[in-house]
This record gives sequence, C-alpha cells and structure tokens, in this order.
Amino acid sequence: MSVLSRNGVQRANAAAAPSAGFAYARKRQLFLAALAAPAFLYVLAVAVGPMVQGFLYSFENYNLIRPGSRHFVGLGNYIDLWRDPTARSAVINTFVFTFGAVTIEFVLGLGVALLLWRDDWFNRIAVGLLLVPATVTPLVVGLVFKALLNPEYGMIGYALAESGLSGPRGLLAEPQRALLTLVAIDAWEWTPLMALILLAGLKSLPTDILEAAAVDGATAAQRFQLVILPLLLPAAFLALILRMMDAFRVFDIIFVSTGGGPADATNTLMIYGVKQGLEFFNIGAASAVSTLIVVCILVMAAAFIAVLKPARNRHA
Repeated sequence: MSVLSRNGVQRANAAAAPSAGFAYARKRQLFLAALAAPAFLYVLAVAVGPMVQGFLYSFENYNLIRPGSRHFVGLGNYIDLWRDPTARSAVINTFVFTFGAVTIEFVLGLGVALLLWRDDWFNRIAVGLLLVPATVTPLVVGLVFKALLNPEYGMIGYALAESGLSGPRGLLAEPQRALLTLVAIDAWEWTPLMALILLAGLKSLPTDILEAAAVDGATAAQRFQLVILPLLLPAAFLALILRMMDAFRVFDIIFVSTGGGPADATNTLMIYGVKQGLEFFNIGAASAVSTLIVVCILVMAAAFIAVLKPARNRHA
C-alpha cells in the first residue's frame, strides 16, 4: 500500500471516530432514558397527575353529593377558606405544630448527634437503638401514646392526673395542652431521625480543620460556632427540609389520638382537608386545602434556601 493510500485510510478512520463516539453516547443516553422511563411515568401517574387534577378541582364547586351541580367558581373555594374560622384556626395550628416540632427535634437531635459523635462501641449500640422510634409507623405511635396518656388506665396519664399535672380527662382532652402534647409526641418519634442525619454530617467533617482549630487554641464553644456549625449546614438543611415537609402535612398521629379536637384545638390543614373531602364530600374545598398545603411547603422550602444558602456560601 502506498503512502498516499495509507494517509487516506488514516484520515477516514479519524473522521469516523468522532461519529462513532457520538453514536455510542447517543445510544447510552437512550438506554438510560429507557431505564428511567417507567419510574418517570409512575411519578406522573401517581403524583403529578392527581396533583394537577386536584389543582383544577380547587377552582370548581364540586360536591359528590350533588355531582350534577358542578361548576367553575374561580377563587371561590380559597375565599371560603379565608372566611371560615375553622380553616384559619387549622392554618395556625399547622404552623404552630410544624415550627414547634421541627425546632425541638433539631435542637435535641443536634445535642444527641454531638454526644454520639465519638466512635466507640457504646455509641454504635446507641445509634442502632435510635432507629427504633423512627421505624414505628405514626399511626401506631398515636395509638400507643393515646393509651399511655389516658387518665384512667394509662401509665403516664394516670400518674399525671393523680399528681394534679393534668385534668381529669387527660392532656389530649385539654384544648390548651393538646397541641403541645402532640408536638412532644412527634418530637419523640422523629428526633432520632434528625439526630442520625446530623450525625452523618458530623462524621463527614474534615478532621484536619478541627485539629488545626484546636492547635490554634480555639475552645470547644469556638470550634462549634466557627467551624462545626458552618460545615454542618448542608446536613442541617436536609434534615430541616425533610422534617418540615413531613410535619406540615401531619395526619396520622392527630387523627388517631384527638381527631382534631378538643374544640378544634388540634385541627390541622390535613385533618380539615380530609374532613372536607371524605366526610362532607366537598371535593372542591378539599382540593383547595391540598393546593394550599403544597404552596405553603414550597414557600417554606424557598425561605430555608434563602436563609441558609448565603450562610453556606460565606463559609465555603
């Protein structure tokens, strides 16, 4: 083969190589897309589709008792929510429950995570035991604490009633204490999860920075404030967002323990929305409540990002 022919073959191979690489990358993308397609379609059918349908229902006067009278009302359902004192009380209770429970869980979870930071056999056993409350379903937790707080036969409720720390009907039957009691129950269940997330963040911190701060003479409080806490912001952000989203749509514990009572003292948006949809069959109002819940969660998540992202960038 002559030199010219060999050069021509080399040029042809060089020209074909990029196209072959492009074809492989294209096939790989199509293969990955095909793998993800079933999960994507499932999310569309189970989550996105009903959410969009509920959003459209929120603009209609749609009651299953009178399906023939269904008609478009615009923002009428949202205006009715604003005018309804029960709905306004549910909004306030939901925010009080969410911020109260998440704040307590974060403070206690951070303290537990710091105590279990050292890697020894006792802490490893304690971390395993921390998983127990988080593995119990909220429905069971609500039933268990409802029995424990019963003033007649409950282990905790009977002692509180006998000592005068609760009324004769128990904490869950007192409008002034019922919501705070539910906050404490939620904190008992989900503080371990908060602690595990923060503990994972602590264990991922670079040890050389902590050692350098100790060598420079920084005290334990200074190391926590200036080094540990800023580096822990990503884990803290994840823990706060997850718990905030879950606490804002709390239903199970309240439904089985108080049902929204007494006197709507523990009535939250989820309880109110379920009653509208499944008790009064008012699909339009229930859809408006669910849309309001989604909007509130998005707003709070955006607020968390706006507050924590600048702080993270300053310490990056």
